[in-house]
Amino acid sequence: MSEQDDWTAAEPEGPDRSEARDPRTGERATRARMREQARWVDLQVQKAIERGEFDDLPGKGKPLPPLDDDPDWWLKKLIERERITGVLPEALQLRKDDAGLDQELDRHSSERVVRELLETFNRRVVNARRQLQGGPPVITPTRDVEAEVAAWRARRRRS
Repeated sequence: MSEQDDWTAAEPEGPDRSEARDPRTGERATRARMREQARWVDLQVQKAIERGEFDDLPGKGKPLPPLDDDPDWWLKKLIERERITGVLPEALQLRKDDAGLDQELDRHSSERVVRELLETFNRRVVNARRQLQGGPPVITPTRDVEAEVAAWRARRRRS
């Protein structure tokens, strides 16, 4: 086979240039580019290691965590690592908010603000009951605004 025949064999067979072959090696051009890019990336990582850019990463020197069969493991780790809040289903978020509502009310000195917080909470409970989006059931009760305000006043007098 002559040099001319070798060059002709390297020409793409159709308009799709990704099928082109390197005339020197006969390797597909796309594969050759990917291999060269991988070498370049490896070189950049090696240089960064030599400069010490990976020395202070969190988890350095610690074993890798065991693999988890849960397909959402990465999402749970992200939520934990980034301390993301407010992404619970509304029914669970309401339970959590209900548990801390007295503390939230006690942070305020205005009865008007306390009433607004209670009314907003009650609206959220009622709206969550109306939604049929699936997920856990809404079992959080609404709060009696007058009784809660009276309890808030009593707690304020004690402190």
